[in-house]
Amino acid sequence: MDTALDLARDLIGQRGTARSRELEATGVARSQLSRLVASGDLIRITRGLYALPGREPASDEALVIVARRAPQAIFCLLTALRFHGLTTQAPFEIWLGIGHKDRAPHLDWPPLRVVRFSGTSLVAGVETREVDDVPIRVTGVARTVADCFKFRNKIGVDVAMEALREVRRSKQASMDDLWHFAQVCRVAKVMRPYLEALS
Repeated sequence: MDTALDLARDLIGQRGTARSRELEATGVARSQLSRLVASGDLIRITRGLYALPGREPASDEALVIVARRAPQAIFCLLTALRFHGLTTQAPFEIWLGIGHKDRAPHLDWPPLRVVRFSGTSLVAGVETREVDDVPIRVTGVARTVADCFKFRNKIGVDVAMEALREVRRSKQASMDDLWHFAQVCRVAKVMRPYLEALS
C-alpha cells in the first residue's frame, strides 16, 4: 500500500503543484499533509496548495497559483498586458476579472486586484492558454487594450495609451479587432480619437 508521501509525490510530480482537496481525493488526509510539511517532505506554497521541495518555480508562478485556486477567474488589465508582452511595468498585484456577482478569491499570496465584468464582457475575447501545463484564462490582446481604456481611472490613461501604441507597433491586433472590443467594452467614444490618430 502506498504511503501518504508516495501518493503526494505521484500527484505533485504529474502536476507540479496540488491542492489539498486533490491530495485528499488520492488518499492523503489533511493531518498527513501537515506532518509532511512539518517534516520537510512537502512545501506549502499558499493556503491549500502544495509542492515538492527543491522544485523549479514556474515561469509565471503567481499566475499558476491563482489559476489553480480560482480556475474561472480571468487574468486581465496589467497582468494581461504583461502576459502579452505589451508593457514594461511589472505589477506586484495580479489583476483578475470575475463575474458581477461572483465571490472574489482570497489568497495569502500573491496579492490580488479584482475587477468585475458582466454580460458579454465576461466571455468575449477571453482565451485559454497554458502556463507550465496549467490552463489559465486571459483576455486577448485587443480585449486587453479595450479593458485598459474602460478601467483607465484605475490604471491610468497613460498605461492604456502605451498599450494601444505597443499593439499597433507590434501588429498583435488589427484595427478592426480593437474597434470591435472597444464596442463590446462600451468605450468606443473614448477610444475613437486614439484609434484615428494611429490609423
